[in-house]
Amino acid sequence: MAYPEPQNAEREIVQVNTTPRKPRILLAASGSVAAIKFGNLCHCFSEWAEVKAVATKASLHFIDRASLPKDVNLYTDEEEWSSWGKIGDNVLHIELRRWADIMVISPLSANTLGKIAGGLCDNLLTCIVRAWDYSKPLFVAPAMNTFMWSNPFTEKHLMSIDELGISLIPPVKKRLACGDYGNGAMAEPSLIHSTVRLFLESRPQLSDGSGG
Repeated sequence: MAYPEPQNAEREIVQVNTTPRKPRILLAASGSVAAIKFGNLCHCFSEWAEVKAVATKASLHFIDRASLPKDVNLYTDEEEWSSWGKIGDNVLHIELRRWADIMVISPLSANTLGKIAGGLCDNLLTCIVRAWDYSKPLFVAPAMNTFMWSNPFTEKHLMSIDELGISLIPPVKKRLACGDYGNGAMAEPSLIHSTVRLFLESRPQLSDGSGG
């Protein structure tokens, strides 16, 4: 026999938080003189997104840490090793991959391009790429000498990363830091920023319940 439900009975209400959140962008720099613009790039993105930064040992020769936004944490190879002490501790390159909605490597040096194309992972940046979830976007903005850019190895390496689903923001022709004139200069931070932002804005909004 069924009994009517008391009118004052408490009912469980399950609420899903669908409030849009800021995109989580992982910016990375490798060893190119174009890394002097990394602070500028971080400022562009941090105005509307959550940003974390990764820098290779070589890139630190060109990055002015004081130029980075104060709310952007910069991670280096030292943190990759020092943050782990025993089984069960978090692994930094995995934690950063899980956190990020998108990764942008700018500048991408010829050396790091070759490492990624060959599947090498000997520093924090390349470990993140090797462990990357390719259902999430990854952009690269190369920066190198003109003859490095035109080297046959570069074409092979670009084909390899394209097969992975990595998106290329092509370099431009201009006077390079070494004095040569030609293609290979990193695209301007404003162009890198606008390319990535337009891409993200064309996708469904992220929400707190997305688990991203």
